[in-house]
Amino acid sequence: MALFMVSNNLSKEDIFTKGESISFPSSVKSFFKGDIGQAPGGFPKVLQKIVLKDEVPYTDLPNAHLLPIDLDNAFNKFKEKFGSNLSFLDFLSWQFYPKVFEEYLTFVKEFGDVSRLPTPTFFFGMKNNEEIMVEIAKGKKILIRLLYVSDVDDKGRRIVYFRLNGQTRSIEVQDKKANVKKVSHAKASGDLQIGTPLQGLLSKIFVKPGQEVKKNAPLFTIEAMKMETTITAATDIKIQSITLPEGTLVESEDLVMEVNPNLAA
Repeated sequence: MALFMVSNNLSKEDIFTKGESISFPSSVKSFFKGDIGQAPGGFPKVLQKIVLKDEVPYTDLPNAHLLPIDLDNAFNKFKEKFGSNLSFLDFLSWQFYPKVFEEYLTFVKEFGDVSRLPTPTFFFGMKNNEEIMVEIAKGKKILIRLLYVSDVDDKGRRIVYFRLNGQTRSIEVQDKKANVKKVSHAKASGDLQIGTPLQGLLSKIFVKPGQEVKKNAPLFTIEAMKMETTITAATDIKIQSITLPEGTLVESEDLVMEVNPNLAA
């Protein structure tokens, strides 16, 4: 909640005066719903209502709402879907955090197991002539020194030269940031245009042109900083047009859809 408020420049007063029109991230709504338990003394009722809107919070422990599961059967289906080499711990991770686990698995399949890299190297990469020691197995270490990274070529590729245990090696890599052109989208203005409240990925659109939508119904979801924010209808509306497709990277206030008041409601 604090991260959401800071990133969107929201004050305590903003939450209480504008909360009905604010779309809170799924993680914040989950917390106020009671998905990880009840706050000591209970949640502030007014704030809980602002965050959840029409959703009904739990009044007991969240595990009372879990559906029963056949662990053996579910584990076998998990391995059929993701790979027979995965462990029961992987399965439990997926049960608790399905989206996070699937993102992790996609990363591992593309880049391999990078858990043995030093943390600063993983996050920031290496500098020229920097040397690191990597233990690739118990008792087996390799010494890696980055020598030089070439300029980008006309196809957006660079050649990376490094020294591996004293022997010079080179690899060709695609620089995904090379010659990137920033796409600008139209901005939302007025009550009949709905835009994105923050920068991120337009991951899901729940409505179609011509559809009539009730107040607080979900319209679309934005992913940013590992948080999902679902934007909901502030009143009864009818979708006139959708301007951006799913999977679009958006800036704050980018126009996503145009609407009309649902006069039939």
